[in-house]
Amino acid sequence: MSTPIERIRAYHTELREVRRDLHAHPELSFQETRTSGVVADQLARLGIEVHRGLAKTGVVGVIPGRQTASGRAIGLRADMDCLPMHELAEIPHRSRHEGRMHACGHDGHVTMLLGAARYLAETRNFTAYVIFQPAEEGGGGANVMVQEGLFQRFPMTEVYGLHNWPGLPPGKLAVRAGPVMASTDEVQITVRGRGGHGAMPHLAVDPVVAAAHIITALQTIASRTVSPVDAVVVSVCSLATSQIGVFNVIPDHVKLVGTVRTFQPQTRDLAERRLREIATKTAEAFGATAEVTYARGYPATINSAREARFAADVAKQLFGAENVITEHEPTMGGEDFAYFLQERPGAYAFLGQGGASGGCLLHNPNYDFNDEVIPLGAGYLAALVEESLPFK
Repeated sequence: MSTPIERIRAYHTELREVRRDLHAHPELSFQETRTSGVVADQLARLGIEVHRGLAKTGVVGVIPGRQTASGRAIGLRADMDCLPMHELAEIPHRSRHEGRMHACGHDGHVTMLLGAARYLAETRNFTAYVIFQPAEEGGGGANVMVQEGLFQRFPMTEVYGLHNWPGLPPGKLAVRAGPVMASTDEVQITVRGRGGHGAMPHLAVDPVVAAAHIITALQTIASRTVSPVDAVVVSVCSLATSQIGVFNVIPDHVKLVGTVRTFQPQTRDLAERRLREIATKTAEAFGATAEVTYARGYPATINSAREARFAADVAKQLFGAENVITEHEPTMGGEDFAYFLQERPGAYAFLGQGGASGGCLLHNPNYDFNDEVIPLGAGYLAALVEESLPFK
């Protein structure tokens, strides 16, 4: 009996052309009108019931199964948006739009889910919902879909997602229980002093010196506040003063911008509290003040244990146990699939696509999705539905 991967290879060429078309026409968050139109047309041709409009440009396809005794209905998700980047790769299907490109492989994610949908529409053994989500790249499209009733309108019992991963070779898949991606919080700190002449610092309150000490002290959140066996990243990524380009002027204020990444909710709370304390008290020690704006972004992406084990078992059947990694190191990158996992159990996996050493890293202006892994990812997604009945 053939596997989903082998069946999907029969239309690999068609899927590759869809992927390259999507790559050539990237669309930003909540603007994926052409992409969602392609998706809806593809699903409709397969006889799949199509629902549009969730989170503005989202698309959900309903594939009812013949077997419903298990009570399970599987949700499969792909993200559709691109990044506001200029593509440098000299490839025939490069972006037709300046300042927009599929640098994270969402074109490949959409294509793999379309491949899975085609297979599932032909077999229809079990009920599946295929979710094409807008605005993963900072727009929180998953949260908008949740707020607009995704799980009420489409009663799936669990949900799965898949992301290409250049750090793994093709044919390998990583999925683990627990945290797999971090929360993504944004921080802005404005340190205010009193400007003056650089040769007379005693007559000023120097916010640059205060900001420098704040930057250094913030690193103690990881080294002296959070448990050594936990994880937190505090990165100040930008520093701008109110006075630039004059060598002898102490500015009035300094603005710091950065990010905090954690895996555990309690660590997130602790990091925010300590950041506020360190910034304000350190500034005060130098006679300055600090205003802190802490904006919480995506929560951590946390796989449920049972569903992660199921996803790994399915992958082992397809790829071989030696090609499935269940202790893959979590990444401090963020993912709004986290909002889905707060509503339903499920698992988020990484599919190897290779190329990490050749400039194919995610968010790289030379990035391009590896078309050879389309049947692998599509077959894995389809198999999650096909293998759902015997799951315990």
